[in-house]
Amino acid sequence: MSEPLSADAFPLERAEVRGVELAYVRAGIGGSPLLLIHGWPETKRIWWRNIEPLAAAGFEVIVPDLRGFGDSGLAADGFYDVAAHSRDMRALVGDVLGHERCAAAGGDLGGAVVQDLSLRFEGFVERQALFNCVMPLLPDEYEAAGIETAPSPEMRMAADYFRRQGREPEVLAAELDTPQKRRNYIAEFYGHRFWATPGAFTRADAEFMSEPFVDPERLLAGWGNYGSALGVRPRSEAPRLFERSAVPTLALYGPDDHVIWRRFPEMCEVAFSELIGPFVVNDAGHFLQWERAELLNKAIEYFLG
Repeated sequence: MSEPLSADAFPLERAEVRGVELAYVRAGIGGSPLLLIHGWPETKRIWWRNIEPLAAAGFEVIVPDLRGFGDSGLAADGFYDVAAHSRDMRALVGDVLGHERCAAAGGDLGGAVVQDLSLRFEGFVERQALFNCVMPLLPDEYEAAGIETAPSPEMRMAADYFRRQGREPEVLAAELDTPQKRRNYIAEFYGHRFWATPGAFTRADAEFMSEPFVDPERLLAGWGNYGSALGVRPRSEAPRLFERSAVPTLALYGPDDHVIWRRFPEMCEVAFSELIGPFVVNDAGHFLQWERAELLNKAIEYFLG
C-alpha cells in the first residue's frame, strides 16, 4: 500500500469545541463511528495509512488533531492534559458530529485519552483498541500479580525527553530556536531514538511527521501534558487513570519500543477486565498504526465486527 504523504490527502474539517478550534479528518460518513486519537510526537498524520481502509470497512473514521497539535488551535485556558483532551473528544464526536456512542483507538498519549474518555463518559466508548500507551496507574495490583513496573535501564535512558519537556520546556524550546532544529528534534523519535522498528520510517516519512511541529507555540503545547503529568504545571482535573476498566479492550504491543514497559502485555491483563489479547506484534514499535498498518486495520475491523 502506498500512502499519500500529503497534508491535504484528506479533506480537513474544523469545529469550535470548548473554546478551541479543532481540526479533524472524517471519512466514511454514515458508517459506525470510530475515533482515532494520536499521541506525541504525532498529529493526525500518523493515521494516514488507516483512514481509507477503515472507512472502506464500514466505519465513519474521525481523526482529530488534539488541542495545540497540527492544524488545531491553541487552548486559551492553557490546559493540555489528558482530561482536557478527553472532554474535547467527547464534545467533538458527541456534540458536533452527533454520535451517542463510538469506538476509539489510540497509542501513546492517545491511548491515555481513550481510556479517560471511556471511563469519564460511561457508555460513550463501546470498545477501545490500545497499543504502546500510558497504562492505568495501579502499582498495588501490578505488584500483587508479580509484575515489575520499575523503568528498565533502557527506559530510563530514553526518558530524557520526558524530563526536559516536562520540567524545562522553555529552556529546551530556546535550544530549538530554528524551524529546522525543531523538525530535526521531532524526527529523531522516528529514527535513532529507537521508538520504532528500525527502518519503519523513511527520511521522507519522518519529515512528513515532523513538519507540524515547526511552529514553536505548538511544539510547546505538545509538551504541556508532560508538565501536567509531573506536577510542574496545573491540570484541568485528574485523569481517569487510577482504576481498572471493564470497557471491552483490544490490546496490542509492538516490542521494538524503548519507552513503554516491557511488561505492557501483562499489565493489560491486570488493568482491563474485558480483554482481547494482549497480542505481541513483531516488527512493530511505538507507532504500530504506521509500522503494521494493515495488521492493525484488520484487527480493529474484526474486533468491532
